[in-house]
Amino acid sequence: MTLSPNHLRSMNMRSNARAPRWRAWLAAGAITAGGAFTIAAGDNFFEISKNLEIFTDLYKELNIYYVDDTQPGRLMKTGIDAMLTSLDPYTQYIPESDIEDYRFQTTGQYGGIGALIKRKGDVVMVSEPYENYPAMKAGIWAGDEIVEVDGRKVGGMNTDEVSKLLKGQSGTAVKVVTRRNGNTATHTLVREEIKIPDVPYKGIVDASNKVGYIKLNSFTQTASADVRSALKDLKEQGAAKLILDLRGNGGGLLREAVSIVNLFVPKNQLVVETRGRISEWDKTYKTLSEPMDAELPLIVLVDGQSASASEIVSGALQDLDRAVIVGERTFGKGLVQQTKDLIYNSKLKVTVAKYYIPSGRCIQKLDYSHRDSTGKAIEVQARPNATFKTRNGRPVEEGKGILPDVEVMEPELAKVVGGLYEADLFFDFATKYRTEHADIGPAEDFKVTDALYQEFVAFVKDKRFEYDTESMEALDALVEKAKKERYYDVAYDELEALRKELAPDRTEDLVRFRPDIEDVLRNEIVSRDHFQTGRAKAAMSTDPYVAKAIELFATGKAAPILSGSRN
Repeated sequence: MTLSPNHLRSMNMRSNARAPRWRAWLAAGAITAGGAFTIAAGDNFFEISKNLEIFTDLYKELNIYYVDDTQPGRLMKTGIDAMLTSLDPYTQYIPESDIEDYRFQTTGQYGGIGALIKRKGDVVMVSEPYENYPAMKAGIWAGDEIVEVDGRKVGGMNTDEVSKLLKGQSGTAVKVVTRRNGNTATHTLVREEIKIPDVPYKGIVDASNKVGYIKLNSFTQTASADVRSALKDLKEQGAAKLILDLRGNGGGLLREAVSIVNLFVPKNQLVVETRGRISEWDKTYKTLSEPMDAELPLIVLVDGQSASASEIVSGALQDLDRAVIVGERTFGKGLVQQTKDLIYNSKLKVTVAKYYIPSGRCIQKLDYSHRDSTGKAIEVQARPNATFKTRNGRPVEEGKGILPDVEVMEPELAKVVGGLYEADLFFDFATKYRTEHADIGPAEDFKVTDALYQEFVAFVKDKRFEYDTESMEALDALVEKAKKERYYDVAYDELEALRKELAPDRTEDLVRFRPDIEDVLRNEIVSRDHFQTGRAKAAMSTDPYVAKAIELFATGKAAPILSGSRN
């Protein structure tokens, strides 16, 4: 059972122009039988069969009479997607062509060379090799252009097309020609089963207070085992407190969420309940084994992209007063999906239930069965007179995600950072820097010196990058209002003077927002030598969430929060 909000790309499928009418009746009967757990077949049989007949008749007439080629497979896929979109974003049709993508979403595994790629101008290049996989081991770097794959020139191809050439059965060979600084190199790579790690980084982040840190990126089939292994290693290194980082984690498998809670919570404790339209989905999930450590002081980091299984873990640990939750309000996905096999090797991922954490609350933010006049789902209304409390009696909210016990807001990056990033200037400079510096030393020790920063400023000086501040966007809106209300001509001089004052000055912004720029620049340069682990290490020193967690441990303020007596 999965809880993650997957967004699989749409592709064509084959379908007949029109099934015989008896097939529509048979399908209607099958659909009705499938829902017979809670509704009488007679109540819906006629309505379902009638609309299936209308649909097949309409489909036939379009194929015969529409002025242009309708491409029946694409037309049907569009119709299916539109139908499912009217329900919720997580109920999805997965055609056979997308099954590998779906497998990757649930397992984190695929057969390939282990590298992210992107299109830049007219070329496709490696944007980041994965640590200890074929591309990295062959000496392929971020920034290398991909010229050929198995003799096929990739010029003009999009990244999806190139990705399909690079992927394949584990153990098979693929010949890749790359170009760096005008020089080509030929690599014969043996594809491996690539597993994106659920835990990309673990470590001691505060030795004096013995604080360990585990970053969990996803809830695939190996998530709980990876967290268990990471926790074991950290405890052997002397960790006596733990930060579990769920920021940006969009969720995954429900059973893995329960198992991770079980690492910190005694046996036979309620973690989550699911309730659906049919009794088959009314289930209770409790911890099944003895915990790894039920006393270890624990802080969980969350943000607005922590969703689904991340919210089960953080919400259950909050409701059980087992962990202090630090960060921002979470995404608010309290829906459970189940995958059903369809004909022609396709699948349906369908929302079957809502989940409720130990206090009895559901954290689902949007009500997809009710929409406003624009068609957008409205926010869930809290149940009248319903109150929710943690085990120690602390009040908690229903709906709208998990509200942290201690809020930390990530400062918004300066707009100039976005402009530099969109223009790929951090990436391009790091590519250049990597060719000029054989070794940058340990990731956690790398600093952006004055000399290095000035080198970056000189590098971007003649490059084109654009960005608008919110002030300029607000001024543009004001100008439009002034024109509509016919004040613009009168206020023209003042508005233009204000525009000159507010217009971004690239030279000044590169000085004013140096700390923001340095953070991204350091992260990009470090990743070239130290890959994903290096990125995580480099980010630790300036991470406000981690700093707050360390402070709570160091000052002893974490424990009183769980008892309801905040200091």
